[in-house]
Amino acid sequence: MSEDNNFDSWKSMQETMKYLSVSREAILDWIANKNMPAYKIGRIWKFKFSEIDEWVRSGKASGDNPDERLPSKKKSAENKINE
Repeated sequence: MSEDNNFDSWKSMQETMKYLSVSREAILDWIANKNMPAYKIGRIWKFKFSEIDEWVRSGKASGDNPDERLPSKKKSAENKINE
């Protein structure tokens, strides 16, 4: 079966962390505070890299690097997502 080059498969949190070279906390913060495109299916986050690339190009991703923030802010962003 040949792979359709127009098909954008769903990616996991781990794959997205590796793709962007950031922590899980950074991604959760971007979802909560910067409208990063992400989809929650049950308890699992899924991503499409084409949407993430567009989000980055649009400038919506610019700003503070969440990886450099204090742990207390990282934890509060994660709690906001899980509510």
